[in-house]
Amino acid sequence: MADARVLSVRELNRATLARQLLLARHKLAPVAAVERLAGLQAQLARPPYVGLWSRVAGLTRDKLTRAILAREIVRATLMRATLHLFSATDYRRLRPCLQPMLDKGMASIVGKRLAGADVRPVLARARAHLARPRTLDELRRLLKDDFPGIDERVMGYAVRCSLGLVHVPDDGHEWGYHGAARFALADTFLADPIDGERDPAELVRRYLAAFGPASVADAQTWSGLRGLKPTFDALRPELATFRDARGRELFDLPRAPRPDADTPAPVRFLPEYDNLVLGHDDRARMMTDAARRLIFRNNLQILPSVLVDGVVAGTWAASAQKGRAVLDVVEFARLPKRARAELEEEGDALLRFVEPEASTRAVTFRDA
Repeated sequence: MADARVLSVRELNRATLARQLLLARHKLAPVAAVERLAGLQAQLARPPYVGLWSRVAGLTRDKLTRAILAREIVRATLMRATLHLFSATDYRRLRPCLQPMLDKGMASIVGKRLAGADVRPVLARARAHLARPRTLDELRRLLKDDFPGIDERVMGYAVRCSLGLVHVPDDGHEWGYHGAARFALADTFLADPIDGERDPAELVRRYLAAFGPASVADAQTWSGLRGLKPTFDALRPELATFRDARGRELFDLPRAPRPDADTPAPVRFLPEYDNLVLGHDDRARMMTDAARRLIFRNNLQILPSVLVDGVVAGTWAASAQKGRAVLDVVEFARLPKRARAELEEEGDALLRFVEPEASTRAVTFRDA
């Protein structure tokens, strides 16, 4: 440890940008891109499309939607008990690694709200009801009829954490999923069982490939899975180790990209809940504390962010009315003319992606 190389904040920034496909757009199929990124948070249907568009050359909405409809990519409850897009292969392989975290979350909610009630009968009835896909509201109503004395919302949460469920895409929806998506049993929907083992080593490797170099605390924050230090220790012989400027130990895959600190980073627009701002416990490599406070809201909302020179420099919002689309950029500090010009060009392309029916487009700037 004493001899470990110290990585600057800027070196960590460039390494993470490289892993997250944000130093240049890559020619990848949507499935390959989602796997490289170790999933994309998908609380809402639209943000993963924008996140991939910012990373993948020539991405169209139809390309991602086709992969979703083909069941090559699934939307399901995974890291931090939140919805993500994952490849079907990764979902089957990695969900078992995350099950202890989901079990703990369920036990916490059930213990507080159901006073120790046995949830096994609830899960059995839920599995029976899900012989065909149902929305969460439909499932809650059915479970309330089965168990009239139990809080149906808590039962719904327990089912989502305990059973392997995926959202059923809507082939008529332009963003892949309807707002009230139906749930299906993953084993049935994917025609293959969830086949991974409860060994978090593969999860750690995939995390480092997508977010490294990183600490144990970083991996735990990203996954929601506690107690990963023994896994890192067991993997230590196959990993590279570093320190950050504050002396914390960082781990990485030996051959993973770690570009020079002066590697150019293009401007990018990232959506709500993007990987880049959620992938670490220590987020100093991506943003200042002041920027973090501006994009992380008290209501758990995480705003879309603007990257300039690889760091969060503002937020953005797109709107359209009467054929005119506007991308409103809120600057945390006055941006240089060159950065504004680059954002105008990138923003116009983003508006073409999210508002293709608009006949006119504009990118505007204002202070935070």
